[in-house]
Amino acid sequence: MKRIFPILCALAMILAGCVPVLAASEDRAYYPIAVEEDFNGETDAWRIRKSYQLSLSDDPANIPVGDFERSGLTFRLLDMTRRDDVGVDTKPWVESVTKPSDTDKMESILQNLDAELEVTTEEGYSGALRLDHTSVQVTVDGYGTKTRSLSATRTYPNLSDADLSLIPKTIEDNGHTLTLGDVQWAESWQTGAEGAELRYSATASYTGSASSRYATGYTVTANYSGEVAKTGCDVVTYTAIFGVAGEAPKQETPPAETGDESAAQNAEQEPTEEPSRTLHKRPLIIGGVVGALAGCGAFAYNKFKRR
Repeated sequence: MKRIFPILCALAMILAGCVPVLAASEDRAYYPIAVEEDFNGETDAWRIRKSYQLSLSDDPANIPVGDFERSGLTFRLLDMTRRDDVGVDTKPWVESVTKPSDTDKMESILQNLDAELEVTTEEGYSGALRLDHTSVQVTVDGYGTKTRSLSATRTYPNLSDADLSLIPKTIEDNGHTLTLGDVQWAESWQTGAEGAELRYSATASYTGSASSRYATGYTVTANYSGEVAKTGCDVVTYTAIFGVAGEAPKQETPPAETGDESAAQNAEQEPTEEPSRTLHKRPLIIGGVVGALAGCGAFAYNKFKRR
C-alpha cells in the first residue's frame, strides 16, 4: 500500500506537465497585419480594429480575441468580420538565356540582347526580368583551320648568265617562307669599256601557303533577374473589432416594442461568454484536478500509515 502515494505523485506531475503544453497550443495566435484606432465623437465610442490575413488552411480560432488594455481603458471584442481576397505571391527569379553569336565582341553582343525578358515559370509565376549586364559570358564553340595560298615576285637584273644557281631558292615574305616556282629570263646587250656584252635579267616567282586557326562560333550566356508573381492564391482577411468594455453609445431611444419580438432582441443583446475566456479556464480546471488527486493520495497514505 505504500506504493500508492508515489504513484499518485507521479500521475500528478505528468498531468501538471501537460498543462503548459495544452495552454501553449491553445494560446498560439496570429499577428495582425494592420491595427486601426478611431473615436466617434457623436457616440463617444472608441473602436480598435485588428486585421489578420490567413490562408484557407489556417484556423481562425487562433486569432486572439481576449480583453486587453490600452491608455487605461479595457477593450473587449464586439464583432469579427471576414473577407475573401485574391492574394498575389511574389518571389525573386533568375532566368538564364543562351543564344549563338558570330562574334565575341562584347559591344556587338550587348546590342543583340534584349533589355527585358518576359517569363512564365512551370509553377505559373510570370513577370518581366531585366538583363544583368555583369552576367554576360561568351564561350567558343570550337576551332577550325584554314589555309591560303601565298605568292611573290622577285627580279634579279644584270646577271652574267641564265643560270638558276644565281637565283635564291627561297625567300621570306611578311613572315612566311616562299619557294621558287618559276623563272623568266630576259637578255640585253650592254656597252662597256671592252665593247658590247650580253647580260641577263631573271624574274622569279615564289609560292607558298599559310594556315590560320579560327573560331567556328560563339555561345552567349546571360542572366535576367527580377521578381515574378502568381495570382489566384486565396487568402481570408479577418477583422476583429474591439470597443471599450461597458461603454454605452449615445443613440436615439427606439420605439417601444412588445411581445416576442422585444424579447428576441433583448436575448440577442445579452452578452455571451467569449470563446477565449472558456479556453483560458481549461488550465485552471486541469490544475484543480491535479490538486485533488494529490490531496486524495496524501489522505490515503496517512490513513494506511495509521493502520
